[in-house]
Amino acid sequence: MFVFVCAGCGATLTARLSQVALPVHAHQKYGNGVQLPVLMEPGTFAVDPEPWGPPRRTWEELGPGEAAARGIHAPVSAVSDGAAGAIVTAPGDTRGTLLIPGKADGYCCGLDGASGPNMACERCGLPVASRIDDCSLWQAVRLAPDAVRRIPAGHTAAPLSWEELTAQAGTEGKSTPPFEPITPRARSGSDSWWSWSPQWEAAAGQALAHLLVASQGRPVTVPDGLTVKMFQRAFDALLPAGPTPRHALLAGPGLPAPAPHTDILLVPVHPRTGETWAPAHPDRPAYCVPLPYGIWRWLAFPDPYPPVPASGRMPDGVLRDDPFPPHPHPFRIDQDTFEHTLVRLPAARSPWLREILGNLTQQTRTRIF
Repeated sequence: MFVFVCAGCGATLTARLSQVALPVHAHQKYGNGVQLPVLMEPGTFAVDPEPWGPPRRTWEELGPGEAAARGIHAPVSAVSDGAAGAIVTAPGDTRGTLLIPGKADGYCCGLDGASGPNMACERCGLPVASRIDDCSLWQAVRLAPDAVRRIPAGHTAAPLSWEELTAQAGTEGKSTPPFEPITPRARSGSDSWWSWSPQWEAAAGQALAHLLVASQGRPVTVPDGLTVKMFQRAFDALLPAGPTPRHALLAGPGLPAPAPHTDILLVPVHPRTGETWAPAHPDRPAYCVPLPYGIWRWLAFPDPYPPVPASGRMPDGVLRDDPFPPHPHPFRIDQDTFEHTLVRLPAARSPWLREILGNLTQQTRTRIF
């Protein structure tokens, strides 16, 4: 475990934290005026490898040579020239900080950190972090990597193996339900509606980018059920029809070994290490499409819901006694996560994927994004 201290005076700025993988939805903007919860689990932090924050430059200012050196292989509207390596943690895990007067940038509901650090060390006044809690953004604190130092603060348990992770259902091994009640900040009380989970929409954006690359421009089939709801409309809009589709299957710990000639595997990402699962001894390499572990687990081992109202005392962990709510609307993929992922895959240089990226505005009319 670690604590983070001010690089200027050494004051403690966080509780003791364990490192985990950065969530796929860390940069997501969801809806309009929607209240999103805290991004990170209490007691954890993640390192964002991407530059973040001001200043920003347009694609024309950046130039293709510098873009390629930064791992961006197709045009984007703008990129951050801020520091890479921000430490992302829950707001409740910060200590000894104050908001900086005059740095309360945001929209109508909170802070977004768009103008740089808005939190300072309480002891010496050094700007050390950005608090983010505006509407449609996941709540987090991003510690500036050049303003803090990491100090060991005790033993950290070894990450669970894939088998251990699948055998338990604690914080690391829990499933992520596919939809949830969404609360807009503009409303009061408990007013909310059921919606597809923002985490699922972001995960689908990352996965779709990889699925398109793995498709090689051919049709793709996915397993029946939720994966069809997630991806089929996008495949119909973005991939040609044809007689020789490529096949994608769920694979991972606890599932049967994939068939030798499977083209594409939908596999989990370890929530602690960020490692993508891969077959131990593949007969023929398949393209492994990453899914956050909680979402992969729900797809692979769906949580049961009682088909009829339950009687007696509700079992532990059961929050409802009626059938699972119906899907509120057709699934829509997070466009920003899709674009962010695809432009960072070398295959995005190919003309047919460049054409898809260039037509994203038109694709929003199909409501797949």
